[in-house]
Amino acid sequence: MKKLLILIFLVQPFVVFSQTEEVESVTQTVRLYFDGMIQRDRGKLEEAFFAEARLIGYRGDQLFVTPFAEWADGTSKGSRRDPALYKNEVKAVKIVGNIALAEAELFWPGIYYYDFLTLIKMDGKWKIVHKSWTEKPLEL
Repeated sequence: MKKLLILIFLVQPFVVFSQTEEVESVTQTVRLYFDGMIQRDRGKLEEAFFAEARLIGYRGDQLFVTPFAEWADGTSKGSRRDPALYKNEVKAVKIVGNIALAEAELFWPGIYYYDFLTLIKMDGKWKIVHKSWTEKPLEL
């Protein structure tokens, strides 16, 4: 019994450390998504998202279902945004095996977004495979 308890004690810190590394990896992927939007950088968006990802959410009363490629085309056009005007934050990350759910809060000029991002680990890297979002106008 003492040997079993010692083994559990020795393994437990490794499990916690491994989970912490995975949470940081998921967070880095979400930050790539944030940076890709702010910088209008298609490469960063492609690094963060699975090519077949879908983005689903409401703009006002209208539901939008957008394939990643279409969304990335529009998001990467135009000049870079001023990062000082945008606040993007990862609020929570939950990982079970090779899937993860990240919650993100985005405060943009005049608008607030909340995202649920589903990620899957593929070839050792986390990729966003689905984004569900909601928005509401912010009073200026």
